[in-house]
Formats: sequence, C-alpha cells, structure tokens
Amino acid sequence: VYKGLDIITNKVSPQEQRLCRHHMISFVDPLVSNYTVVDFRDKAVPLISYIFARDKIPIVVGGTNYYIESLLWKVLINTKEKPSSVPRPDGDRKVELEQLDSAELHRRLSQVDPEMAAKLHPHDKRKVARSLQVFEETGIPHSEILHQQQEEEGGGPLGGPLKYPHSCILWLHADQAALDARLEKRVDDMVAAGLLEELRDFHRRYNREKVAENRQDYQHGIFQSIGFKEFHEFLVSEGNCSPETSALLLEKGIQALKQVTKRYARRQNKWVRNRFLKRPGPNVPPVYGLEVSDLQRWEEDVLKPALEIVESFIQGREPLAEPLRMEHDEKENKRSHHVCELCDRLIIGDREWAAHTRSKSHLHHLKKRRKLEASGHAGGIVGESGDAETSDEDGSLPLP
Repeated sequence: VYKGLDIITNKVSPQEQRLCRHHMISFVDPLVSNYTVVDFRDKAVPLISYIFARDKIPIVVGGTNYYIESLLWKVLINTKEKPSSVPRPDGDRKVELEQLDSAELHRRLSQVDPEMAAKLHPHDKRKVARSLQVFEETGIPHSEILHQQQEEEGGGPLGGPLKYPHSCILWLHADQAALDARLEKRVDDMVAAGLLEELRDFHRRYNREKVAENRQDYQHGIFQSIGFKEFHEFLVSEGNCSPETSALLLEKGIQALKQVTKRYARRQNKWVRNRFLKRPGPNVPPVYGLEVSDLQRWEEDVLKPALEIVESFIQGREPLAEPLRMEHDEKENKRSHHVCELCDRLIIGDREWAAHTRSKSHLHHLKKRRKLEASGHAGGIVGESGDAETSDEDGSLPLP
C-alpha cells in the first residue's frame, strides 16, 4: 500500500498490472505511521462492492493473511464515529498508549476490561493498547463488543459472520526446502534488480533525519516492513566506515533478509492452517490447496485446477477438487494461562504451552533440575536458570 520501495515490498510489475486492473497499490505516504488494518478494510470493502456491481469477480491477493481475514469476516471494530478510508492524522491513541510501561498498560486494561486483560499477555503491548483504545473511544469493553460479534447470526468463536458467503480460498503451498530455496533466490534477484539503490534513496529521503535525532521507529508504518530494518546498520554506516566493513554489513543485511523472509513464510503457512483450516464455527470458506513446489508443473498443478475451481464457483457447481480439511480440538483453549515456575514464564494458550514443554530452553532447565535433584542440590536451580539456552521455538515471555 505504501508509495516507494517497490522492490523490497515485491509489488506486482507494471507489465502484470496492465494485464488485469489492480487496486490498493502505492497510495499511502511512507511517512504515515498509523495506517492500520481497519483503514485497509474501509478502503477495500467499497472497492469489492464496486467490482461486484460491474459483474466482475474481485480477487484478493496476499500476502498478509490478517488483512485478508478482515475482509472475509466481521472481526474488526470501528472506534471512530465516522470510519475513514484514509489514514488518520497525527495523535493516534493506540501509538500513544504503546509508549506506556507494559505493566501499567495491562493494569489500566484490568481496571476497565478484566476479561480481556485476562486473555492477553502482559507483554503484548500492541494488543493490550488496542483493547484499551477500544474502551476509551467507544465506552464499551473490548470483550463485550467481541461477544456481540460472535453472537450475531453466522458468528463463531473467532468473530462475526462471513461477509461474502460464496467466497473460496486458493492456498499456494510448497515443500519447505523448495520454498526456502525460492525465497533465497528471490532476495538475490531483488539485489540484482536495484534493491540497494532503492534503500539508499529511501533512507536519504525519509530516515536520515530520524536517525540523526535518534527517533527511528521500526514498529509502525513502512519501517516495520521486512527488508528495511535489516539494512539499517549498513545504511547508517555507509561512507563512515571502511569498504571492507561496509561490505560485511551489506552481506549481513542480505543474509538477515533471507532469514526473516523464510521465517515470515512459515508464519503465513501457520496462519492458514490455524485460522482458515482449523477455524471453528460456521461460515468458513473452502480452502483449496495448490502445490507449487515444481514450477515446471505450474499449468498442471496450479493454473488448470485453479481455473476449474473458480469456474465451478461462478457456475454454482461443486469443483472436482476437494477442499482441504484439518481436524481441530474443540476443547483447545487459546487463552488459557500456564505458569512455568521452572523457566519463570507465563504462557498463554494450550498449544503454546505444549510447544513450551517441548522447547530446548524448558528441556534444558528440566534436565538441569533433575541432575541437581539427583545430586541432592535441587535448591540451586533458581539461581542457575540464567544460563539456559534460548530457542525461538518457544513463544513465551518472562513473567513481569
């Protein structure tokens, strides 16, 4: 949506845009830091209605599955009397709240919406700030509004009803090894296409002054996009260090970009499985999997089956392909609280707790405690917990 950085954001090429009319590309000023999913939805929904009115079929391409979900279901909350399709001016309340200490932020939410506070991790400042913002700007607890959405006809445990009952999802997925190799090549192609020149220009126009004043912010707006912050060290030191050091920082940025890109792809796939395939409740669009591991088989594995699925939906008949289905545990509690005294951590969610108990850090602590217990020194475990290994397999956070 942001203007500029066409290479790093992998915008569709002008040639491809001429083949089919595109919307929602390059229309937000890069310096706008408070553009949200609500702004995206409020601009996209009228466009979808406009496309339908012309007897055309809108195709939403992602990307960011959270934004796609905002178009499929009634899951977002307007906190303004008159929702706007353009970014709001300075003074975004959520950003202001995020400046507060995590403990203070969570304490405030506990006072006005204890139910939501109990569901959110105290360190999740973004979600806690959003819930507090909802209450401040509507006068209604966030949890109460969510309950109202879920109780609407067609609503379910994860939100309100489906907006477009006759939609379907095409999920292009690949073998992990093939996907990783493709993503690494994509980064190399981006560098060859002029990525560094694009980043230098953007840094010179938008970020140099922020760096000089030590107020650069990689948590909001385009600066949080994958690809910019990975090259921050290279950009701010270029011209102020030796060519050898600059080359090392550049390579460091390229490798970091490859890693975060692969990590993001894994999160996208996890989102599809957990939010689309395992989504409980009614009105869930069918998800059709298209295998893209072998690009030599694009027409057989992707294009032809995709066209058949879409044509079937247009004609009101069942596609030849079977939609993907995954079993979900009805008893699973995504907001349950678990305290691991061994690791001094609070973990929210049954699945996250199960992952924590299998993580390297937890098993390391467990092994150490058993060893100490066996030697008769179990009481020393607390003082020695600081030298445990860390692992990104465990998404838990230390207790406040």
